[in-house]
Amino acid sequence: MTAVPGLGAPQLASPDLLRSVFRRHAAGVAVITAAAPDGPVGFTATSLSSVSAEPPMLSFGIGTGASSWPAVSRARHVGVHILGEHQQELAATFARSGADRFGPPTAWREGPEGVPVLDGVLAWLVCRVVTRVPAGDHRIVLAEVVLGDPEGAGRPLLYHQGRFTALRD
Repeated sequence: MTAVPGLGAPQLASPDLLRSVFRRHAAGVAVITAAAPDGPVGFTATSLSSVSAEPPMLSFGIGTGASSWPAVSRARHVGVHILGEHQQELAATFARSGADRFGPPTAWREGPEGVPVLDGVLAWLVCRVVTRVPAGDHRIVLAEVVLGDPEGAGRPLLYHQGRFTALRD
C-alpha cells in the first residue's frame, strides 16, 4: 500500500482503524431504554440515526454482548432519550458495565407502553420496534416513532475523541 499525496499512509481495515476514525466523528448522545421482566434496562448510544420522515423511523446499534441486548431483542417498544450537556454523568452511568442505571440519582418514570422514560432530557421518544438487522457483532434496530416530547431545555451532549463533551460557540 502506498501513501496518497496529502492524505497520509492508508491503513488496512481493522477494528482499531474504525475506532480511530470514529473518535474524530462527533456524535450526539442518546440513552435507549426498554422494559424487561427483571426491571428496566438501558444503554448509552451514539449510533442513533433518523431513517425516515414518512413514516417517522429511526435506527440505533446495540452489541449482541451488551447486558441490555436480551431485553432489547424481545422488546416491542423502546425509549429514545436525547441527552443534554448537563447529563454527562447520566451518559457515563448508562455506558458503565455493571452500573445500577435506574437507581438514584437517575430520575425516571414508567412511560407509554411501559417504556422507562428518563427525566430532564432534551427530548424523548417512545418507538415501536419494527425489526432487528444483523450487522457483525451488533444488531441495527429499526423503530417507528409512536410519540414523544421535544421540549426539554438545554444544549446537546456530544461524544468526541473518546469522551463526553459540549458544543462550543
